[in-house]
Amino acid sequence: MRILILGGDGYLGWPTAMALSKKGFEIMVVDNYLRRNLCRNLNVEPLFPLPNLLERAKILKEITGNCISVRIGDCSNYTFLTKTVRDFQPDTIIHFAEQPSAPYSMLDHEAALLTLSNNLESTLNVAWAVREIVPECHIIKLGTMGEYGTPDIDIEEGWIEIQHKGRKDRFLFPRQAGSLYHTTKIQDTDLLWFYVRTWNLRVTDLMQGPVYGFLTKETMLDDRLLTFFNYDELFGTVLNRFMVQAVAGYPLTVYGSGGQTRGYINLIDSIACIELAATNPPKPGELRIFNQITETFTVKQLAELVRKVGRNRGYDVKIQNTKNPRIEREEHYYNPVYSGLQELGLKPTYLTDDTLQRAFKKIEEYSQNIKSDVFTLGIKWG
Repeated sequence: MRILILGGDGYLGWPTAMALSKKGFEIMVVDNYLRRNLCRNLNVEPLFPLPNLLERAKILKEITGNCISVRIGDCSNYTFLTKTVRDFQPDTIIHFAEQPSAPYSMLDHEAALLTLSNNLESTLNVAWAVREIVPECHIIKLGTMGEYGTPDIDIEEGWIEIQHKGRKDRFLFPRQAGSLYHTTKIQDTDLLWFYVRTWNLRVTDLMQGPVYGFLTKETMLDDRLLTFFNYDELFGTVLNRFMVQAVAGYPLTVYGSGGQTRGYINLIDSIACIELAATNPPKPGELRIFNQITETFTVKQLAELVRKVGRNRGYDVKIQNTKNPRIEREEHYYNPVYSGLQELGLKPTYLTDDTLQRAFKKIEEYSQNIKSDVFTLGIKWG
C-alpha cells in the first residue's frame, strides 16, 4: 500500500510515518513547516530539537533501512498537491495537514484567518485531487472529539438516528465546537460528507481526543527521531504541558474548576488507530466515523496523576486553579461511545504511573530547554 501522509512533520505525522514504514508500507510525507514556523515566530519552540524532514528521513534510513520519501510544500496549493498525488499515486491519504491548535485559532484575526483558510483549503484540495487523479484512494481525515462539544446526551460514534413526528432518519451527530479550530474541523467533516455523497469517495473521519506522550518504538531509537513536543499554552496538549510544568517547578495550570471531561489517547494508540483505518477501508460512497479515544478524565484528575508521579520523583508539584480563559462548561455530562476501533482490533494503552514515569525521565533529560514563560500566554476566548 502506498500511503501519502500530509502534515508528516508534525506531532502525529512523523511517528505515524515511521511506524507505517516499519510495517512495510511505501510512505511519502508532505509538509510546509507551518507549525515549525509558527512556533519559531511566536517563541514557543518544542522541547526537543528537531532535524528537518529530509534529515529525519536520512537518519531513519541509516538506523533502520526503512525509507520515507519527502516533499516540502503547501497542501493548500492545489498545483503542488495534485502534482504530488499524480507522481505518488497513493492508495491512502492521511490528512494531518492542518493548523492543529484551538488556542492559536483564538489568538487574533490573523491567526483565525490562517486557521480557516489553511484547514478548509487543504481539505477541499484533498477531495478534488482524489476525485481527479486517484478516485479509489481512501482518505483518512483526522477530526476531533471537540467537534461534538459537551452535549447532555451520550455521544454516538459519528452518527445518530432521530425520530421526529413519526418519521426516522440517520444524521451526523449534532456538533457544537468550542473554538474556531474545532469549527473548521466540523466544516472539514461537512465538506467530505458532501463529496462522499456527490463523488462516491471513501473517507474515514477519526474523531480524536487530546493525545499525550511522545515515546514510541521508533522515536526511542534515537533522540533525533523524537516527535514535535510542545508544552506551551498554544500548541501543548494538557497532559504533556502538565508533565513539563512539574519538572520545571511551575504550578499545574488547571483552568477553572478542572471538571472539564474529555477523552484521551496515547500517541502509541493514535498510530495504531491510523493503521487499523488504513488496512480496513470503507466502501466507495461511505463516510465512516470512529471516536478515537481510549479513556476519559477530568482535567483535575490528570493534574492529580501528574502530581502523584512528580512527587514520587522528588518534585514539589503544586496544582493551581486559574481563571478559565476559555468559554466552556467546567462541570458537565460526558459519555462518548468509542467501541469501533477496538472492534477492529485496537488494544488500548491506558494511562498508568509507569507511562508517566517514562515520559518524565525523557523530559528531565531536556529540562534545560524549558521556558517557563510560555506556560501562560494570556490567550482569552472572550
